[in-house]
Amino acid sequence: MLNLVIDIGNTFTKVAVFENDDLLKVEQYEQTGSKDIDSFLSIYKINRVITSSVKTEKQPWQTLLENEFQVIYFNSSITAGINNHYKTPNTLGADRLAAVIGANYLYPGTNNIIISGGTCITYDFIDAGANYFGGSISPGLNMRYKAVNHYTAALPLIKPDKNFNAAYGNDTASAIKSGVQNGVRYELEGFINEYIKTQKGYNIILCGGDSIFFDSLLKNSIFAPYIKIEPYLVLKGLNAAIQKLND
Repeated sequence: MLNLVIDIGNTFTKVAVFENDDLLKVEQYEQTGSKDIDSFLSIYKINRVITSSVKTEKQPWQTLLENEFQVIYFNSSITAGINNHYKTPNTLGADRLAAVIGANYLYPGTNNIIISGGTCITYDFIDAGANYFGGSISPGLNMRYKAVNHYTAALPLIKPDKNFNAAYGNDTASAIKSGVQNGVRYELEGFINEYIKTQKGYNIILCGGDSIFFDSLLKNSIFAPYIKIEPYLVLKGLNAAIQKLND
């Protein structure tokens, strides 16, 4: 059974093909067109399609899929075995919900802290009993760098530097790196520490485009043994959702 899974994020659209739980192919696009979707359909005999979007506008290529498939549009009513206690489920980002479902599917019966690094950094927690209550949202790594430049008259736009590990900067560029990257690291550690105060046994699942970068920030911390890198967690959560819908 081949599933076409599409995740429309704030910056990129990811398109993937799964055979049951196995990820066969994934591509990432800034602008997705019908030709991109056609390239998947021409190679794989797709059986089911699920799409998720953080945007409200419909994409032109979605009509192409609707002509051939009964497309599943992921939404808050699809819980795929988790107990969603979020007070306003209709406002919960589809990417956050899919990541939580993915974490519970991949690591069932475990306390999972999910940290997604993309346009924003999101923190979510699902306990060993598959209960999800909510999480936190903060500016992403690149958003912070851009904000420092945009909202000041003289500070330059600096790019993230995975090799930077100084406690402080000794010039303007390194001072910005220290402020942004150490700030993210302290934030990561602070949220994790808060979650584990009352939990015994846990995974720290890093996902999203900055997952490897976040891993480098935490590699020397006490949390390193608990870290699992799942850059495609949202896609895996969507794939789990469509499979459970057809169980």
